[in-house]
Amino acid sequence: MAIKKVWMEEGCTSCNLCVDICPEVFDLPDDVAIVKEGVNYDDYAEEIKEAAESCPVEVIKFEEG
Repeated sequence: MAIKKVWMEEGCTSCNLCVDICPEVFDLPDDVAIVKEGVNYDDYAEEIKEAAESCPVEVIKFEEG
């Protein structure tokens, strides 16, 4: 399934793991990870899923559709 939406819930611990896994989608500008806008999430679906599964505080969420 295609990934339609990716977001971060509160509670990021700034571990940088998501940026290490998928810098095309995630960034850590101010000690809190963000999801970059304007990215075609389908191009990075596997990396997004890996980042979400690897997040130690489980704040990376995505919606498939």
